[in-house]
Amino acid sequence: MTNQDTAIGIIGLGYVGLPLSMTFAEKYPTVALDYNSKRLEELKGGTDRTGQVSTESLRKMLKPDRAVKPGVPPGLKITENASDLSECNTFIIAVPTPVDASKRPDLDDLLKATNTIGSLLKKGDVVIYESTVYPGTTEDICVPILEEKSGLKFNVDFFAGYSPERINPGDQERTIKTIRKVTSGSDQKTADFVDGLYNSVIEAGTWKTSSIKVAEAAKVIENAQRDINIAFVNELAKLFSLLNIDTGEVLEAAATKWNFLPFKPGLVGGHCIGVDPYYLAHKAQEIGYHPEIILAGRRTNDGMGNFVASELVKCMLAKKLDIRNARVLILGFSYKENCPDTRNTGVYSIYRELSNYGMAIDICDPVADVDTTMQEYGLQLIDSIEEIDPADYQAIVLAVAHDQFNKIPLEKEASRVIYDLKSVLEKSAVDKRL
Repeated sequence: MTNQDTAIGIIGLGYVGLPLSMTFAEKYPTVALDYNSKRLEELKGGTDRTGQVSTESLRKMLKPDRAVKPGVPPGLKITENASDLSECNTFIIAVPTPVDASKRPDLDDLLKATNTIGSLLKKGDVVIYESTVYPGTTEDICVPILEEKSGLKFNVDFFAGYSPERINPGDQERTIKTIRKVTSGSDQKTADFVDGLYNSVIEAGTWKTSSIKVAEAAKVIENAQRDINIAFVNELAKLFSLLNIDTGEVLEAAATKWNFLPFKPGLVGGHCIGVDPYYLAHKAQEIGYHPEIILAGRRTNDGMGNFVASELVKCMLAKKLDIRNARVLILGFSYKENCPDTRNTGVYSIYRELSNYGMAIDICDPVADVDTTMQEYGLQLIDSIEEIDPADYQAIVLAVAHDQFNKIPLEKEASRVIYDLKSVLEKSAVDKRL
């Protein structure tokens, strides 16, 4: 199969699947499947609540009333009917792979998507996985399902590849086309095809690996590495707090050396850094190896919300503020600045810990997805900065550095504590920085 004969079917229209679908649809006939009816309705109307794709570009790309098959012009069809993918010959799975309540890999969506594709497979088809997994998942878990559902033989009748997603939600500079893509295939011919397919749409180019397992491993260590580095500076922040040393000043001084890594302390959340290390640790434990650094980093970062809450309470007590009757304002709830994504947000642990003290807590976030926050966390966000008055609160926590928060006048007062987790406010205006 050549790229010119390619018709692409994608499962998943989230933070990864939508920009991926839009990118391929510029050059190939593409159809994307998602079962979230509300999401599909919004997209068909030109609205992407994740902020990854503009209304203009989405409406321009959508071709809703045609079948997708090899030979038809480029464009994107979105659907909730798996049968609309039946004439595709290249399938890409880009569904979430979170962890469950016990921090174990949750592959439910991945397996459902694999079953769906398995029922559509034809001889010569290629299935490419983008979802984050631990090494071996594609060939050891997904491929047997594809064989069983299709009745076809792997690497004889159909083929597989893995090209891990590298989407950075909320980043308007490092977009899908400008980030180099790792590729792989189940045999040399497939590896070449997958690499050529992505290379045709990714401006930054590709990096072809020798095997699917190498590509899977590369994905999980990217974010595990960042997690461990953040954990180190988070541990420094705890130490320097006890020593009454400003962590930000220490890091600025250390950064004057050319090879110092510029990581900063903070909350770790989202769909990657707070999740991927658990996938790597799971596979390690499965083969009898017990990772120490990986899980130590996770424990440190998972505990930062409680640490922040404790530090805030200490600051309030130092100012002789009434903890039980205090009103607290948390600025930001999404897991990163200028991004609506609230998955695994570390801010929730701050809210939960402060609630244990009996404080009345408001959370303002003009960027976060309000409906998702209510559905997943049971919290009603204040979605406009005009609705808040800093004078109403005895403590304010800047948890996420959304640009809109720059408009809020924050000044240090005897009757209020201001805690800046992101170290973006003037030092003279805050009582505590992380």
